[in-house]
Amino acid sequence: MANTLSLYRTVKRMGIPDSHIILMLADDAACNARNKKPAAVYDHPRKAKDLYGDNIEVDYRGYEVTVENFIRLLTGRVSPDTPRNKRLLTDDKSNIFIYMTGHGGEDFLKFQDAEEINSYDIADAFEQMREKQRYHEILFMIDTCQANTMYSKFNSENILSIGSSKKGENSYSHFHDFDLGVSVIDRFTYYNLDFFESVDMSSKQTLADLVHTYNTSLILSHPGVRSDMFARDLSKVRNLLHGHLGCQELVPCENEEGGDDEEKGPERTYLTDFFGAVQNIELTAEAFPIGQVQDKARQ
Repeated sequence: MANTLSLYRTVKRMGIPDSHIILMLADDAACNARNKKPAAVYDHPRKAKDLYGDNIEVDYRGYEVTVENFIRLLTGRVSPDTPRNKRLLTDDKSNIFIYMTGHGGEDFLKFQDAEEINSYDIADAFEQMREKQRYHEILFMIDTCQANTMYSKFNSENILSIGSSKKGENSYSHFHDFDLGVSVIDRFTYYNLDFFESVDMSSKQTLADLVHTYNTSLILSHPGVRSDMFARDLSKVRNLLHGHLGCQELVPCENEEGGDDEEKGPERTYLTDFFGAVQNIELTAEAFPIGQVQDKARQ
């Protein structure tokens, strides 16, 4: 829970309101009998910030968090009486950030320790989303053991994927809480959050900058990035991965001759494209003829 709640609070801090966030939580820790701080969740043993405190909106909780509900949410195949907060109301202009975490393995992630979602399920859901024009770009991030295998089956355009560990490799936890007897956050998520602390809504930091911070000696696993299905030029990210993390089996390592790739490609991928509610505004010296446009539309 701490992994998800920490990222939830980060995207809210960067300007995305609850109306544009769908939060799914197993919700099995806050009121667990082992929790000495009832109705509270922390991501650090110092317990400085209650992640489960005020100003949190959980859309799917407990037994509502199932593979079926998750797939229906992505594809829009929900029942007519489903409330607005449980629907993904996106279109072909929407950038979507999807974060998943929990126990997993090669090509699967557990839901509630009762069922599993596999890489084929997610790939098929993303393809349905593409066909229905439910997204413009997707940033898929997953923190679990052998996480990079979960995006190996993706075959839909404009999807950038980041995983915490390669095939055959575990993802490790961080900060053990002796009161609870468990670790409170995972290393990959923690170091992502550590980077985001220096980012705000006006930031010009890119996803390449984020990837550049990944240190395998701290994370204790090899994160991976898959960008071959992503339209924007991420050659800089590929070079960073090749130079600092090693060429992963799922990462296309190109442009190995060197050189500065920062100016190549049509557009850089800013963190705020997915993590902040920032809109590009064009200022002109002349007034825009709104009335004339409306008259032409009527004709």
